[in-house]
Amino acid sequence: MGCRHRILPRTWLGIPNYYRRSSRNQLNNQMTTKQTKPSKLTELAAQKAADNIPDMSRQSFKWLADKISKLKNMSAIPNAISKENFRRTNQFKLGRLYYFYYNPKGKDSLPYYDKFPLVLALEKYPDGFLGLNLHYLPIKYRMVFLNKLMQFAVHNEAGEIQRMRVTYDILSATRRFREFRPCLKRYLHGHIQSKILAVQPNEWEIATYLPIQKFKGAMVNEVWQDSIHEVKEN
Repeated sequence: MGCRHRILPRTWLGIPNYYRRSSRNQLNNQMTTKQTKPSKLTELAAQKAADNIPDMSRQSFKWLADKISKLKNMSAIPNAISKENFRRTNQFKLGRLYYFYYNPKGKDSLPYYDKFPLVLALEKYPDGFLGLNLHYLPIKYRMVFLNKLMQFAVHNEAGEIQRMRVTYDILSATRRFREFRPCLKRYLHGHIQSKILAVQPNEWEIATYLPIQKFKGAMVNEVWQDSIHEVKEN
């Protein structure tokens, strides 16, 4: 089933930059962690910083589109990310982005699901958490939504982003954030099948753009078509 795109919002272009560059030490630590080879996510973050590309800008979009269009073997990127030891953690922190492998409860009754979600954690529960899986949105919708979310970014004294101070109540209170609806998912700790993999703030834009979703049960365009319909209906 094809996915037809109408006119997309353009608010992510030419807007004030909510991001702050992560420190050079953080980038160096990511690149020098003992491992066979850094993932494409890590490499792109380092290249983008070296090229001094402003985040969430037209230049950044073009840069990402060009770099990602040249990537080969996209399906291998999740595995490479999962092997990066510096990402691995045992817990989620609210307002931060994570990857992980997931095998949902009752998967046989689901129309489709993402085996490698990219999730912004919103609420914690004893048996899991509530989050936004950005993979449920087409790429341009993701970038628009990420730009909207950046108004909730929390910075440290050095001006570096630490997390987003955003909740379900904030997102559901207005149609401005209606992109969140198809992304909202409940995850159970017992069904996470890997280490939790932290996405650093300097990587958020790149991770959001990377088309490394692993949908099971439907083609990606079918999922995105359903999501666009849900966004427009709300």
